[in-house]
Amino acid sequence: MTHGIIHGHLPQVLVVRPPESFSLYQSQCSHKFHFLKAWESPLPLDQFLSTHARNVQAMLSCGIFPIKADLLCHLPSLRLVVTPSSGLNHIDLSECRRRGVTVAYAGSVASCDVADLAVGLRIDVLRKISVADRYVKQGLWASKTSYPIPLGSKLKGKRIGIIGLGSIGQEVATRFEAFGCSISYNSRKQKPSFSYPFYSSVFELATNSDALVICCGLSDQTHHLINKEVLLALGKEGVIINVGRGAIIDEKEMVQCLVQGDIGGAGLDVFENEPNVPKELFALDNVVLSPHRAAFTHETLASMRELAIGNLEAFFLNKPLLSQVMNN
Repeated sequence: MTHGIIHGHLPQVLVVRPPESFSLYQSQCSHKFHFLKAWESPLPLDQFLSTHARNVQAMLSCGIFPIKADLLCHLPSLRLVVTPSSGLNHIDLSECRRRGVTVAYAGSVASCDVADLAVGLRIDVLRKISVADRYVKQGLWASKTSYPIPLGSKLKGKRIGIIGLGSIGQEVATRFEAFGCSISYNSRKQKPSFSYPFYSSVFELATNSDALVICCGLSDQTHHLINKEVLLALGKEGVIINVGRGAIIDEKEMVQCLVQGDIGGAGLDVFENEPNVPKELFALDNVVLSPHRAAFTHETLASMRELAIGNLEAFFLNKPLLSQVMNN
C-alpha cells in the first residue's frame, strides 16, 4: 500500500512553518496532498502536533525552522522530511536517522545562483558599487565638487581562497577564474580532480588569499571556523565573503576586525543570529549586506519547489526519492 493514502483521502503533509511562496505549493498540490498548516492553529505547537499530526508520515520544512528531537518526539509516524533548501543545519540528521526518518533536500539546485551572489558581493566590496549608488541617489554627486568615494581595486589577479569546494564552491571557482583570479581552497578532503592548491589549514589559506569565500555548510566542525586568528591572517586588505551560514564566522570577532580596520571588508549574505545584524556594520562602506537571499531567484525557487513536490510524490507512491540526503 502506498504511504499515507487511506480510503482514497489525500495524503497529509505537515507544514510547521510555510516555505517561501507556499501559496504556489498549495495551488500546484491541492489535488495531491492535504497540508496540515500548524502555524494557522491557535493551539501551541506541541498540542497541535499531538492532536492532529501523530499519524503524519511526511513533513515539508521551510528551510530554517529547526527540526530537532523536541519536535520529532511528537511525530512517531514521521518517515520523511522534505526541505526546499540545500543547507541542512536546521535538521538534526542523526536524530532523524535514529528514528528512521529520511531527509530529502534541494541538493545543488541553487549552486549557480549562490555563486553568482558571492562574486557580486566580492565585486561590490572591491569596486564600491553600493557606496557609489548611495552617493548618486542622495544627490551628493551633483552637489559636491570633490568625489569622496575611495578608489576601488581591480579584481583580476586577486587570490581567492574558497572554503568548501562542493557544488557551490566549484561554481564560485569557475566564475572567479573567468575574471583572471587565482584559486586555492580548503575542504574536508583534498579533491584530486581539481588542480587548485589545497590548504588543510584555514589559517594558511587566509594567509595566502586576498579574499576568503565561505561556501561550506554549518556543522560542529565548521562552527566559528573563521575566528580572530584567521581574520588577522587575512589581513588589512583582505575581504571575507560569506554565502554559507553566519555561524561559520565568529561574528563578534569579525565586527571588531572590521571596525578596527584589521581586515579590508566583507560581503555577507548570512549572519549568526538572523534576522538580527550587528548595527556596527551599517555605517561601514567597506561592508555589503544581503538578507540571506543568495538562492532566491524566480528560477531557483521554482526548481526547489518542483523538486520538493517531486520528492513528496515519490514517497507517497513508494518510488525512490529524487534527492535524498545520503547517510542522513
